[in-house]
Amino acid sequence: MEQVGYVDAPANLDAIFSALADPTRRAILTRLADGGASVREIAAPFEMSQPAVSKHLKVLERAGLIERGVDEQRRPAKLKAETMGAAVEWLAEFEAFWSVSFDQLDHVLLQLKKTKEKEADHE
Repeated sequence: MEQVGYVDAPANLDAIFSALADPTRRAILTRLADGGASVREIAAPFEMSQPAVSKHLKVLERAGLIERGVDEQRRPAKLKAETMGAAVEWLAEFEAFWSVSFDQLDHVLLQLKKTKEKEADHE
């Protein structure tokens, strides 16, 4: 079914957001922002097994958020920032909406404050 009027989003956008929905995977991405790391290095701060961390890495890899290399016996993971950029670009399309909504909220809050100040002056 063709979606008329909808902006074309990257094909893997659902996989990206699904991967980012898990706090452990977001923590792993934060760790990888400092540089590549092995499963053992990534697993160190978590209370989970290396196989459990490997499962998270596979989800991130399928989403295109990380890539895994081969370095002798290790398979270090590293961040692929350009894939996350697709999600950021998609979210940026809503920036105008957020700005207007926040401006409207600011206006309402300012009006409430003025109303309370007037009520306090009349007491």
